[in-house]
Amino acid sequence: MKKFFNSLILLILVFFGLLYISKFDYILEGVSKIYFKGYTTAYLEDYKNFDNRKIPISKNPLTWKFHSNYNLFEIPKDFESYNKKNGTVAFLVIKNDSILFEKYYDGYGIKSMSNSFSMAKSIVSALLGKSIMQGHIKGLNQKVKDFFPEIKGEFADKLEVGHLSNMSSGMLWKEDYFNPFEVTASAYFVDDLSKLIIDQPIKYMPGKEFKYKSGATQLLGMVISKATGKNLSEYLYESFWDPMGFENKALWQIDSEKYGMEKAYCCIASNARDFARFGKLYKDFGKWNNKILLDSTFVTKSLNPVFDKDSEYGYGWWIDNYKNQKILLMRGHLGQYVILLPEKNLIFVRLGQQKEGKKVKSSFTEDIYSYIDFGIEIAKN
Repeated sequence: MKKFFNSLILLILVFFGLLYISKFDYILEGVSKIYFKGYTTAYLEDYKNFDNRKIPISKNPLTWKFHSNYNLFEIPKDFESYNKKNGTVAFLVIKNDSILFEKYYDGYGIKSMSNSFSMAKSIVSALLGKSIMQGHIKGLNQKVKDFFPEIKGEFADKLEVGHLSNMSSGMLWKEDYFNPFEVTASAYFVDDLSKLIIDQPIKYMPGKEFKYKSGATQLLGMVISKATGKNLSEYLYESFWDPMGFENKALWQIDSEKYGMEKAYCCIASNARDFARFGKLYKDFGKWNNKILLDSTFVTKSLNPVFDKDSEYGYGWWIDNYKNQKILLMRGHLGQYVILLPEKNLIFVRLGQQKEGKKVKSSFTEDIYSYIDFGIEIAKN
């Protein structure tokens, strides 16, 4: 038995040693930051284990208005049990720009920060719109090679900035959040994220079909940073965080202190009330308190399908039709949602530890519709 135990330890040491000297050395980071914490994938508070860049509170913080019926009604038992079953930590309903309802679970509260995951893609797309509005980027059709002439692949010359936002980049990339040997996991842990992205070839003709790839948004973030001469956190603060009166600081994960590149495809740690502000900005077509922060034409383009065949995505936003009404979503891993029902002037935010994985449509899981139904029912008050 002792001999077997010693052999097992030796095998484990050899395995980790091979990882260390191979292209999969980032897995050691994953083991220490995710797996040794008891998780098999990224989780809500994992930002605490990574390097981050701080986004300060607005110099003029603005508190949401509160509805006259704020939290004054009985919540259905099935709503409570559903949230507990799925690890919901925050559920927020905003009606006519006033908070009607909010509930927090598992020790989370109004100011608790949690990982946005891919909801950040919608925010990065907003930064694209801002950089075009300010003239840093000529337009959606500007070539990516104008900023990164070193990008690779047969179709690299054809890649436009807009392709990165509408998920038609043609980049060689497999979107997999659970396989530690895939590029998505590598992007989460490597020290030099920009190098990883530049090494991914543009293998297919861009602009032809929708293929959701985190690498595309990461390259978009790199383009915005180079075009503006600012890191993404700084540009986010001056473009939206400060003028929209964000009440709390946020943290944006970076690849490492050495390289300092934000994970543009994910990983802004904030809270339900502040995430909801981006819902209001897009609901109001780029206006915030009558000040134009985004061009309304860009917002309209963002909230409508780019492709007829895959009609669920615009520029950084998910799109659906449910019960004869348009539904718009910021969406992230494990069921992070900002949901807009523009026809009803409603915004729902759900943050949580997991989601129901059964797909009702090609890209939408059934939990989304459950939260919409709950939100609509609450909004009747």
